[in-house]
Amino acid sequence: MKKILALVGPTAAGKTRLSLILATRLHAEIVSADSRQIYRYLTIGTSKPSDEDRRAVPHHFIDTHDPSDLYSAGLYGREARNAIHEIIRRGKTPIIVGGSGLYIRALVDGLFEGPGANEEIRKYLELRLKTEGIGQLIRDLEHVDPDTAGRMRVEPKARRIIRALEVYYSTGVSLSRHHTKQNRTQDLNVLQVGLEWDRQLLYRRINERVLQMIRSGLEDEARWLLERYDRRLNALNTVGYKEMFDFIQGKKDLESTVSLMKQNTRRFAKRQVTWFRSDRRIRWIALNEERDWEEVAERVLRLLQKEG
Repeated sequence: MKKILALVGPTAAGKTRLSLILATRLHAEIVSADSRQIYRYLTIGTSKPSDEDRRAVPHHFIDTHDPSDLYSAGLYGREARNAIHEIIRRGKTPIIVGGSGLYIRALVDGLFEGPGANEEIRKYLELRLKTEGIGQLIRDLEHVDPDTAGRMRVEPKARRIIRALEVYYSTGVSLSRHHTKQNRTQDLNVLQVGLEWDRQLLYRRINERVLQMIRSGLEDEARWLLERYDRRLNALNTVGYKEMFDFIQGKKDLESTVSLMKQNTRRFAKRQVTWFRSDRRIRWIALNEERDWEEVAERVLRLLQKEG
């Protein structure tokens, strides 16, 4: 199979703009790998491509689920691979675009979902989390599964650490060994291209994006969501929305809300960069304020031609 292009990188790096140029050049369809753009009604806060752009270039995995739906990276990986094969079958070119590292990994490498839950072990681990803290659970995981623990340190979410320990205590086999043993379908040949910015330039772009969201009506969008959905839903536990929910509920003023949105988005971008930097397969293109997106597209196409 020919190389399939994936554009990856942190929020506000310019992935959407570049992908639209490349899609026109390649007569392509875009496969979104964004864990929040799949949800309807989360539009301004997730910087979805405009309706005009989506009419010009077909997009997949945008506005496909309700915020109350349960959805996982593993399910995305399977469905996105099927969508890519269907795009190719129709004679078109898929371009994967997104900043959700786990979704990219699920699509490119497959994702092990493991045995069913062991409630007794999970409750035991949750109790230890409360009494001993996440640091101790990470140390336990480093002892039984150092490979998985190394990945967890990039973004140490308690539920993933508990799940990895649960798999080990349930089966006696580490999560990383399950991954190795799993018979995955390695049927995609993907070239991952990352968009790289100097940190201060990226943070400046993030700050401007936050202000643009406010100007575009993020408050009204958040109010609409809050009237219809429980803010504790995973889909709504999203940078931008959760800060705006606090403002709407009178917990913060607008100035501190905007400042916190900028800060939390910068922190999120830093975690994204750390995640993608851990994948040595990614080819990085350095960008600066003087970049010409048409020229950047040419560089990506040259890489694709060379690798493909």
